Amino acid sequence: MKISVVIPVYNEQDNIAPLVQQVYDALKPSEYDFETILINDGSRDGTVEAIKKQKDKNVVLIDLRKNYGQCPALKAGIDYATGDVIATLDGDLQNDPADLVRMMDVMRKTDCDVVTGIRAQRKDDMFLRKIPSKIANSLVRKVSHTKIIDNGCAIKVFKSHIAKDIPLYGEMHRFIAILAINEGARVEQINVNHRARVSGESKYGLSRTFKVISDLILMRFTNKYAQKPMHFLGPIGAGSFVLGLLLMVYLLVLKIMGEDIWGRPLIFAAIVFLLGGFQLIMTGITLDLLMRTNHESQQKKIYKVRNSQTI
Repeated sequence: MKISVVIPVYNEQDNIAPLVQQVYDALKPSEYDFETILINDGSRDGTVEAIKKQKDKNVVLIDLRKNYGQCPALKAGIDYATGDVIATLDGDLQNDPADLVRMMDVMRKTDCDVVTGIRAQRKDDMFLRKIPSKIANSLVRKVSHTKIIDNGCAIKVFKSHIAKDIPLYGEMHRFIAILAINEGARVEQINVNHRARVSGESKYGLSRTFKVISDLILMRFTNKYAQKPMHFLGPIGAGSFVLGLLLMVYLLVLKIMGEDIWGRPLIFAAIVFLLGGFQLIMTGITLDLLMRTNHESQQKKIYKVRNSQTI
């Protein structure tokens, strides 16, 4: 069995040598073949040169043309990975590559598809990192209806076909375990070692909060309504249209009774509800047709098969 260790890096020149050595020391004595895939995400320091110096350690360099962000960089590494299993790590040395063997043992014993880490003793700032992370993870669990304890933990192990099927864009890499569950994967969680950053600077801050929230909303919508957008827009549009129609009937009755209805706020509200409801229904129909065209033109299946065998 071969493991592809995928590590996006951005301005991490001082961390490259110890990171590669630690992956090598962790996996070389094991029973697994492995490759370490380092994705340079447009670094402006000596990261690429530091990677090129790592010879005879099964290192693969993917040098992106510019800084695309962690999610596209991670996706590039997954696409280029050749292993039966794909592991992910951060490039800041806070994850411990020695945990990979334990995670592989869990995967083999439980026959799960994904093993994700939990930073039980996290070595980060309490107010800027730990507390916001706990709040965010609690919110994500409620919105996604999953039990992933630590979505921000980068060390994870996937069966290759699961990782390659996961749609990644925006900041979705933070929800990669949840996206795997949405693809039908079975996920196990274990406590992992977490270390303080000793070199380089963190690329993340509180400014990422709004991006994460936006992607969380998008993930929830696509998970529930991606194949049936009309089920979301249809009821809202129909309700709006009916409300507008009732208001129009009410105004018609008042007009018949001799009252002057022109200029009343209700008439404008009725028009807005009628037109808005009609527009939502038409949008839902259009999105349903686009979804059908997308699946049929690319011959995409609307299901995922875990296993097939003759009994």
